[in-house]
Amino acid sequence: MVGYIIEPVGEERIDEVIRVNEVCLPEHYGRFFYEDLYRRFPKMFLIAREGEKVVGYIMCRIEFGFSELGLKIKRKSHVVSIAVLPEHQRKGVGSLLVKGAIKAATDYGASECFLEVRKSNESAVNFYRNLGFKVTSTKKSYYLDGEDAYVMAKAL
Repeated sequence: MVGYIIEPVGEERIDEVIRVNEVCLPEHYGRFFYEDLYRRFPKMFLIAREGEKVVGYIMCRIEFGFSELGLKIKRKSHVVSIAVLPEHQRKGVGSLLVKGAIKAATDYGASECFLEVRKSNESAVNFYRNLGFKVTSTKKSYYLDGEDAYVMAKAL
């Protein structure tokens, strides 16, 4: 973890975030989507950088709805996307990003955090479990390729 800085993204860094997404994940978004999350939830759109190079990011939004952990209406943080370049994985960068986003979520008044993860991505499921998330449900055919997703959630 030495040498990594976690900080809010600046609008000038969104293109670098998009490049990390394109390298790491099969799901991609239009630039407007990133800019919208940046404008609406700047504290929860974080980057990890080594020197001046963006090596990872997390972007979240606040939603209102039924808790993933019960039947109450909650203000929830939704992890929309997180990615770390392959050569920087398993060095604690992802954990730093999630912990930073969770702290920011509490600043927005969220009492819960949730995300979707591919059922086949065992390493990611274990990563989130190690951070205190638990599987709460399954979304059938959630991804464009038809794969199911686990919904994982954590009380804040």
